[in-house]
Amino acid sequence: MPESSSSSASNAVPTLPAALKEVETQRAAIKDYPGKAPALMRALQALGDLQRDAGSIQEAEACYREALDVAARLQVPADAVADVRTNLATLLDFNGREEESLPIYEEAITNHEALGGENEEVGAQLRNNVAMTYKGMGKFALAEQHYLRSLETLENRRGRKSESVACVYNNLGSLYYAAGFPDQAKEMFEDALKIRVEVLGDRHRDVAQSLCNLATACHELKDNVAAQANFEKSLAILEAQLPAEAASYENVGLDYISMLEILGEDSKAAAFKKRLEKALAGR
Repeated sequence: MPESSSSSASNAVPTLPAALKEVETQRAAIKDYPGKAPALMRALQALGDLQRDAGSIQEAEACYREALDVAARLQVPADAVADVRTNLATLLDFNGREEESLPIYEEAITNHEALGGENEEVGAQLRNNVAMTYKGMGKFALAEQHYLRSLETLENRRGRKSESVACVYNNLGSLYYAAGFPDQAKEMFEDALKIRVEVLGDRHRDVAQSLCNLATACHELKDNVAAQANFEKSLAILEAQLPAEAASYENVGLDYISMLEILGEDSKAAAFKKRLEKALAGR
């Protein structure tokens, strides 16, 4: 599934009272010494991280926004700004404010890509987050743009044979499928599957996911022989890993049964349903 990214201060203060005290100390310091702004920004980020982890979302948001306000008024390192924007964007995104997160994500991506080096990969991962939101909004063209930019960056930096690249191919396949282009979806799922087999081996749970996705695309394209074969390969991988993969095995199994019933193969669907129930009962 889509990857996501967030950053946190490397020297986060371990307790909330200490973090609050540090913020107050640094707020006082910049009144006389504006050059202390980076320390205040780091303190605000550390406090925001603690509040986020404690579930105090509004308080965390306020800290991140104050940190960005400090950055707008005073001189702070560019990488610190990128990290805080990333934290604010992901905070909003993961708490039901996806659309509101988009412009902040876009700024964070610009910041990371301008820094170059490993930050380019962070930007590529953030593009995945943005693409997921655009897909959910039905803005498929914008989602595609971000996935393709992410793919280009990751392939340039990591090479084609990497799980992060396979993840983007998988996400592109899901996008094309949702947009009504099963041919393109199938191509992307096949690319993701090939990479995952090479990188992870042919018995990995992510390989099973790719096989299931490919089966769905094949079914949409009326290639039901291939669809059944891919479903069965996926299920064999997951069944061998019960009980750890019980949820995935059940979900894929129910999709397989649904397809068989649509195809009128009721006896085969009933037989597999019994097998599914027996396997899950023994988990």
